[in-house]
Amino acid sequence: MGNGDSRVRARGLAARAGGWSARHRWAAVGIWVLFVVLAMGLGSAAGRVDVDEADQLKGETHTAARIIDDAGIEQPAGETVLIQAKDGSGKATDAEFKAAVADVVKAVEGTGKATDVTSPYDTGTISKDGRSALVQFDMRGDAKTAADRVEPVLNAVAGVQKAHGTLRIEEIGGASMQKQYKDAFGDDFQKAEYSAVPVALGILLIAFGALVAALLPVGLAITAIMATMGLMGLVSHLQPMSDTANSVMLLVGMAVGVDYCLFYLRREREERDAGRDPGTALRIAAATSGRAVIVSGVTVCVAMAGMLFTGISTFEAMGLASLMVVAVAMVGSVTVLPALLSLLGERVEKGRIPFLGRRRKKTGADQGSRFWTAVLRGVLAKPLISVVVAAGALLAVAAPALGMKTQQLTLDQEFGDSLPIVQTYNHINDAFPGGSEPAQVVVRAKDINAPEVKQALNDFKQRAISSGASRGPVDIKLHETQNVAVVSVPLVGGSDMDQAIKSLDKLRDEVRPATLGKIDGVQAPVTGQVAGNSDFNDQLIGSVVPVFAFVVVFAFLLMLLSFRSLTVAITSIVLNLLSVGAAYGILVAVFQHGWGASLVGAEGVGAIVSWLPLFLFVILFGLSMDYHVFVVSRIREARMRGRSTKDAIQHGVVTTAGVVTSAAVIMVAVFAIFGTLSMQSMKQMGVGLAAAVLIDATVIRGVLLPAVMALLGERNWYLPKWLHRLPDLTHDESPEPVAAAAPLHGEGERLSV
Repeated sequence: MGNGDSRVRARGLAARAGGWSARHRWAAVGIWVLFVVLAMGLGSAAGRVDVDEADQLKGETHTAARIIDDAGIEQPAGETVLIQAKDGSGKATDAEFKAAVADVVKAVEGTGKATDVTSPYDTGTISKDGRSALVQFDMRGDAKTAADRVEPVLNAVAGVQKAHGTLRIEEIGGASMQKQYKDAFGDDFQKAEYSAVPVALGILLIAFGALVAALLPVGLAITAIMATMGLMGLVSHLQPMSDTANSVMLLVGMAVGVDYCLFYLRREREERDAGRDPGTALRIAAATSGRAVIVSGVTVCVAMAGMLFTGISTFEAMGLASLMVVAVAMVGSVTVLPALLSLLGERVEKGRIPFLGRRRKKTGADQGSRFWTAVLRGVLAKPLISVVVAAGALLAVAAPALGMKTQQLTLDQEFGDSLPIVQTYNHINDAFPGGSEPAQVVVRAKDINAPEVKQALNDFKQRAISSGASRGPVDIKLHETQNVAVVSVPLVGGSDMDQAIKSLDKLRDEVRPATLGKIDGVQAPVTGQVAGNSDFNDQLIGSVVPVFAFVVVFAFLLMLLSFRSLTVAITSIVLNLLSVGAAYGILVAVFQHGWGASLVGAEGVGAIVSWLPLFLFVILFGLSMDYHVFVVSRIREARMRGRSTKDAIQHGVVTTAGVVTSAAVIMVAVFAIFGTLSMQSMKQMGVGLAAAVLIDATVIRGVLLPAVMALLGERNWYLPKWLHRLPDLTHDESPEPVAAAAPLHGEGERLSV
C-alpha cells in the first residue's frame, strides 16, 4: 500500500460498512440493485392506500365524516350555477332572468351527468337584493372522480351564458373547482419535480468538473427515491400515504441523496488529491464523511419523526415518507457508494469538463475556498463583533415572525385572480355570504323522524339565522333510512375566514346547545370547509409543543453522543433555532405583510398557510444538521490531529466550504423551483425552504458557527465528568501524524483517539 502510515482503524459503523463494500464491491452493488427492484416490485403489487378524508383530522370533522361513512351515505359532488344580473336594474323576477334559469336547468339535466337539479324559485336561493339566484345540483357517480365527468356540464352552462349576454351565468362546485385546478396546475408539480434532476446535475457538473462524478449523487438520489416509492406502497397499509407525502418525499430525497453522496465523494477525492492511494482515500472517507452522513441522517430521521406526533394523517404520511427516503439515502451512501467508487477508481474523473477540471487541479483540495478563507480571517480576528453583528441581523430578520398569523388559505388567497373560478367564488360570496363553503351539521338520532328531533332541527334552522351566524337559506336534507340529517348553513363572513370562524363558533357554542343539544341521544358535529380549517388549526397548535420538544431533545442527545461535548450540542440547537426563526421572519415579511413579495412573484395574502410553520421547522431542523455535522466533524477532526482550536476552526470551515456551498446551491435551487409554482402555499414553502438553507449555509455555518466556537475556545469540547459514561460514538479521524494532544478544557476531559 502506497501510504502505510495512513491506515484507518475502522471502528465506526460507517467505516466498517464502507470497508466491506469496497472489498465486496459487486456484491454491494448487486444487493442495492436487488433492494431497489424488490421494493418497487412489492410496492407496486401491494398498491398504495391513501389517506381517507374521514381520517384526516380528529374532533368534530372526523366525527361527522365517520357518521356519514357508517351510515353508508354517498355524498355526491355538489355544483352551483350562479345567475346574476350584470347591471343594477335586472331582477330574478324579470322574464329574461326566469328564462335563463329555465335554460340552465334544462341544459344541465340534458347532459345526463347531473341529478337533483333544483330551481331557485323552488328552493328560495335568491339573494336579498333580488339580483342573483342559484341553480343547484349534484354530479352523478363517485364524488372523487366527478371532476373527470363535469366538462359536459360546464360546456352546457357556457352555452346558456352565450345565449344570455346581459346576465352572468357561472358554475362552481367541488367537481368544477377540481377540474380547473387540474387543468391549470396539474402539470405544475410534475414540471417542478422533473426539473429538480437536471438542475442538480448541472450544479454538480460545475462542482466536480466531471460527468461521472456528477452523475453518482444524482443516481443515488434517484434510486433512493424509487426504492422509497415502493416502500411507501407497503407501509401505506399501516399508515396511509398521500400525493402530498409523495411530493415532499421527492423533494427531501433529492436534497439529502445528493448531499450525502456529495459529502462522501468530495472527501474521497480530497484524500486522493492529497497523494493517498485510492484504497486509503476511500477508507478515510468512510471513517469521516461516512460517519458524518450517518449522524446527519439519523438526526434528519428523528426530526421527520416529529411529524408523527401531530395526529394529523397528512403530516404523519409526510413524516414517514420523508423519514424512509432519508434512511434509504443514508444507507446507500455508506454502502453502495464506496463500492461504486472502488469499482470506478480513476474513471470517476471521466467526462471531465476541461476548464473546471484544470481549475480543480490547480487549486487543490487542501487550499480550500479563497472567499471563505478571507471571510474566516475577519471572523476569527474579531469573533465577538462577528457574533453580535450576525446574530443581531438574524434576530432582526426573525422579528416579523412574532406577529405571524396562520390560516388555511381561501381560494382567492391561494390563486389570486389567476383562475376564472376564483371570480365566480367571489361573486357568489358577495351575493350569498358563505354560500360557496357552507357549514354542514351532520345530525344522527335514534329516530330522525321523532317529533322532538324534527322540532329541534326546525329550531336550529331558525336560530342559526336569528343569532347572526347565517343569513340563510338553511337547507335540511333527511336520510330517513339511516336516521341522519345533513343541515347546510351558509356562514356569515363568506371568504373572510376570521369572520366565518366567528360564525362557526357561534353555531357550535350557542345555536347547537340551545336546540339539538337538548335532545338525548342526538349527535350533531359541525363540519365543512371552514370547520375543517378551524379543527386543523386547533389540532396543529396542540401538537406544536410535543413536536418541538421531541425534535429538539433528540437532536440535542444525538449531538451530545456524536461529539461528546455539551457545548457543541447546545450551540447546535441554538444556531438551528436561529436559522428557523430567520426563515419564519422572511415568510411573514414577504407573504403576510407583502414586503418585496413581487420580487418572488408572490402576493401579500395576509397570512401564512397553517401547516407550513411546523412543516418548515421539522424539515429545516433536520436538513440544517447536514451542514452542521459535516463542518463540526471536520473541525473536531483537525483538533484531534493536534491543531489549536482556532486553526481547527479555520481548517474545518474552509475545507468544507466547497462541498457545503455546492450542497446548499443544489438545495436552494430545488426548493426555489417550488417557489415558482402558482399556488401561494407552494410559493411560501419554496421561498421559506430556499431562504432558510441559504441563511444556514452562509451566515450560520460561515460566520456564526466559527465565531461562537472561537469565543468558546477549548470549552467547545467540554463534557462534565458525570456524562463521561455516555456511549462514545465519535469516529477515528483521518490519521495524519498526530502531534502531542493538548489538554482540553472541561474537568480533564480529553478527546479519545
